[in-house]
Amino acid sequence: MRWTLKPIPDSQKVNALSKDLNVDPLVAYLLVQRGIETFEEAKSFFRPSLEELHDPFLMKDMDKAVQRVQKAIENGENILVYGDYDVDGTTSVALMSSYLKTYYPNVSTYIPDRYDEGYGVSYKGIDFAFDNDFTLIIALDCGIKAIDKVAYAAEKGVDFIICDHHRPGDEIPKAVAVLDPKREDCEYPFKELCGCGVGFKLIQALSEKRGLGLDNILLYLDLVATAIGADIVPVTGENRILAYYGLKVINSNPRTGFKAILREVKKKTLTITDVVFIIAPRINAAGRMKHGNHAVSLLTEENQEAAEKYAAEIEAFNSDRREADKKITEEALQQIIENDEVDRKTTVVYHESWHKGVIGIVASRLTETYYRPTLVFTKSGEKLAASARSVKGFDVYNALENCAEHIEQFGGHKYAAGLTLLEEDFENFKNEFEKVVSETITPQQLIPEISVDAMIDLNDITPKFYRILKQFAPFGPGNMTPVFMTENLIDVGVGKCVGKDKSHLRLVVKQENSNQFTGIGFGLADKEDIACNGKPFKAVYCIDENEWQGNVSLQLRLKDIRA
Repeated sequence: MRWTLKPIPDSQKVNALSKDLNVDPLVAYLLVQRGIETFEEAKSFFRPSLEELHDPFLMKDMDKAVQRVQKAIENGENILVYGDYDVDGTTSVALMSSYLKTYYPNVSTYIPDRYDEGYGVSYKGIDFAFDNDFTLIIALDCGIKAIDKVAYAAEKGVDFIICDHHRPGDEIPKAVAVLDPKREDCEYPFKELCGCGVGFKLIQALSEKRGLGLDNILLYLDLVATAIGADIVPVTGENRILAYYGLKVINSNPRTGFKAILREVKKKTLTITDVVFIIAPRINAAGRMKHGNHAVSLLTEENQEAAEKYAAEIEAFNSDRREADKKITEEALQQIIENDEVDRKTTVVYHESWHKGVIGIVASRLTETYYRPTLVFTKSGEKLAASARSVKGFDVYNALENCAEHIEQFGGHKYAAGLTLLEEDFENFKNEFEKVVSETITPQQLIPEISVDAMIDLNDITPKFYRILKQFAPFGPGNMTPVFMTENLIDVGVGKCVGKDKSHLRLVVKQENSNQFTGIGFGLADKEDIACNGKPFKAVYCIDENEWQGNVSLQLRLKDIRA
């Protein structure tokens, strides 16, 4: 791990903000570091306001989208809400379909089958719409590259409204409306919405046209917050407001499906991290192991008993997913060693029997072990399909673009993408991908980085400081949980390895003349010799709360330790 101290902010700005807000200079230091320099900016940060949501009609084609939906309703047309099988897609479909059904009955949903149809808009989905007399498809979290499919639908008299957030190609599909803030000709002020966020902007616009305020649609923000967390979009700007209020909904008035998922969870207040690690994997498991329809059914179900049934099924899918992901990860790691590919700049592995639903998770696991751009392939029909994951600072989407001659189809983001190719092109692609990455990645990007916000002493950590720190949430890309570094720490003599397999390290640390703090380092057992030999060491960590037998205390969540 390389530890990088973030740039130290301008001390005059820090002192001025500290005075204006009447807060500790350390709090002001962290705020200025995040680009918050004035009283007004701090107020917006600590008290996100729905008033600051942008006008949905600033988005290119929004007026056309609203007109087409209104026309469909006036004419009694059947509307098909179409979305992908991942969290962003299924939450988007649940949001749009359940909103429309509050005032119009002729609405159905469609999630493509991961194995039969693959990612995005499918010909099979369009044929389903045509055969069942749907004349309008609202596609969410997909469609920005579906040029041919949108044209095919038009020939059959089926119109498309696309709500996407992925990067467009050179051409925009000829749909009735294409809502995507990443369109070059779109002047919408916030570019980083997730697919469900774009869907929310459409229901916001529809709601306005019906003369209704935001209050009417606030209950849908639990879905938006879940998609923001799961899709790893920046938790800044409009996303921060949507996530903030979405978490309020999850914690005060969760939808029936969420209640069913959270039945076993004992936590009083869920954070965005809890949403990412508790709710999102279960929603995802349906599309990975069986079919995304199960997730939409759970998210739109209003009967508690039925929701419990869906949640139990999804829990079983999630358990199967965990087993598959563990087994495939072990096989992939073995393959890297057997093929003598430990020293490459990329990881590209393939086995025809690997479960297509978990290759994305396996790619993430491999990236944790060999920190480099990673692709995991499996057989999908006549072709090979892969999930790509990247490392901080390296754009895997661009790298794939440079290998396009060997690829059938690809799409995604800077850090995660999906692709398909013909089996005979696999070796050529693998070699080309290694070549492209080797020529463009820097040595620094191949070493995992811990970005440190500030160097502090243990005496800086007080209950008051932590109370303010908690209000920096919701955390995520662009507004990560603050990471601190402290030097001259001594373990008071009780440090030991803990956990079932003794892979974690538990310490009780202090500095000269400081209070003691418990520190827990998950997966840091190999640092025991450094921390428990009586000599001073330094550590990087986040501060969090530990609840034990009703007592709550502050603890250090250790990320790394050095002599």
